[in-house]
Amino acid sequence: MASLPPPSISSLLFLTLALILISISPAFSTSRQALDDHQDQLTKTGFKITLNNIDSGGSFTHSERLYRAAKRSSQRLEKFNEMVLTAKHPKLKTTVYAGVGEYLMNFSIGTPPKSYYGFMDTGSDLVWTQCQPCLECAPQSDPLFDPKKSSSFSNVSCTSQFCLDLLPDSNCNPFYGCVYIYEYGSGVTSGFLGTETFTFEKVKVPKVTFGCGLFNLGFDGSEGLIGLGRGPLSLISQLHEPKFSYCLTTYDDAKPSTLLVGAQQVAVGANRTTLLLQNPLIATFYYLSLEGITVGNVKLPINKTVFEIQPDGSGGVILDSGTTFTYLELSAYFLLREQFASQVKLPPVDVPGFDLCFQLPPNNASVVLPKLIFHFTGADVDLPTENYFLGNSSVFLPGLGVTCLAIGPSFFSFSIYGNVQQQNYLVLYDLSKNTVSFTPRQCEISLS
Repeated sequence: MASLPPPSISSLLFLTLALILISISPAFSTSRQALDDHQDQLTKTGFKITLNNIDSGGSFTHSERLYRAAKRSSQRLEKFNEMVLTAKHPKLKTTVYAGVGEYLMNFSIGTPPKSYYGFMDTGSDLVWTQCQPCLECAPQSDPLFDPKKSSSFSNVSCTSQFCLDLLPDSNCNPFYGCVYIYEYGSGVTSGFLGTETFTFEKVKVPKVTFGCGLFNLGFDGSEGLIGLGRGPLSLISQLHEPKFSYCLTTYDDAKPSTLLVGAQQVAVGANRTTLLLQNPLIATFYYLSLEGITVGNVKLPINKTVFEIQPDGSGGVILDSGTTFTYLELSAYFLLREQFASQVKLPPVDVPGFDLCFQLPPNNASVVLPKLIFHFTGADVDLPTENYFLGNSSVFLPGLGVTCLAIGPSFFSFSIYGNVQQQNYLVLYDLSKNTVSFTPRQCEISLS
């Protein structure tokens, strides 16, 4: 879907006027420390949420799912670049966030609680859902959230730090508080901020600041979004909970994945722990410290500066749950592609949406493909073959067995470590230590 132009000032003023008509008693919430009393309980109990891939509930064939994932990944890469450009030139335009992600999760809002589902996204921050009285909303099966019918709802005042964190993408309504516009590469949500009780798998979390979206475009297939980025508006930041993890099942088997937040989490097994870096100009993203890559027995001669975050906010390697495939900075990708092309003793074949594919031998004859190791600071992640080569007999082309590399070129300064490379690993974020651990495990097995 094409990127929407940034909403005009006139549209924001129109929205502000519309908000004056909303008959909500303006009880305001101003403190961003409201979750502190709940933090100890949350750390002890935590909550576990089932995640479903955006395409797992559809009637798509295996190849259709891969094509759709490739298209979304390419679009998300471009939108990440817009975020980087905005960080370098913050006065030029409204901030654009990357997109909606790949995994859906269930949650409830309000008192009494109303159930919804939305995207989990480590590449954005705002938590939001579609609300009454909607001016423009995407179709959804559940009734829109109505803050007038919840006893635990409060508006967020214009002086709240959460509202200030949205500047310049927010405005002030003297009666109903903080009015926001939050633009994604795939759409836009606009409305007002509120605080509310969220319920995740029977665990109630009070006073979560979220967006009540009255104008929402580009979000078909979702009723909202749970941002898990590093910025102050994300659910993780609001909970002041340093640990969360997810375990993503094999992409092509459509089995549910798992998100764990707030529990006492221990990565049992041969975990690989590395540093999480921060970009001083982009608070949202999680960055990996990548030092090199090995294909087969060849360590690629990549300049160490290729994967570093630059002073202007460019560069770096983004760890992202919402991008399916990994994208490498162009010079690094060409070195990787060259090695796979020379080491794989199979005929190359062209497949739309993929850069490097090979024809498999007939009769399901076994094939040994070169190993792939990512050398992170303090951790070498030796990926199983299914985490970087996708496809099998007749998946892409009828009557022809094909396998394709699930890694592509980034035509921008930065790289992305995607979710196919993370599948069947428990990926544990520890923000108190600024580390992330990759522990191999079968993710279709329920996590405690």
